[in-house]
Amino acid sequence: MPPSPRDRPATERIVVPPRPPLPTRPPQSPNTPAADAAAGPPTPTPRPHVRRVAGRVLAGYLFTLTLIAFWPSPVDSGAGPLINVITRIIPVLTYARIEFGANILLFVPLGVLLTLILRDRALVLPIAIVLTLGIESVQGVLLDRRTPSELDIIANTAGACIGLLGVAVWRWWRRRGRPVGDSGDAAT
Repeated sequence: MPPSPRDRPATERIVVPPRPPLPTRPPQSPNTPAADAAAGPPTPTPRPHVRRVAGRVLAGYLFTLTLIAFWPSPVDSGAGPLINVITRIIPVLTYARIEFGANILLFVPLGVLLTLILRDRALVLPIAIVLTLGIESVQGVLLDRRTPSELDIIANTAGACIGLLGVAVWRWWRRRGRPVGDSGDAAT
């Protein structure tokens, strides 16, 4: 008489059923509406040559930014007469507003280039914030003729955000007349 299941050792009583097969979907051509709906909205990724060129431009930009940010004296120190003329002609453009706008414009290329290079656009603003915090910290600690400012951090971050949004709008505008699934050159 065979032993009952209770008489067997515990390791012999465990029965593992076979794994059921995974459901399969029928193959669909890439241009069918069902395939487009399943894929969701296309997420453009930059083509390799765009990323390579943007990386080289970013290297040059960062070199220039480093020179501007860590120059021992303020880079606008020789622009005083020009700024005085501008503020006399357009009184609403004070020195502080011109400097704020210049800081915004200085970081727009960073937002554009990082958006073109990085696969995850969510990293653009944190990188810009960390970079500008580093710049302002070095200016405050090591450069006695430079003045760190919270407004510079806000302006620099806003500039990077404008660059990121500019690339997103440009990509949307390039894609807007194309059928869904047509990648075209939306990734550039």
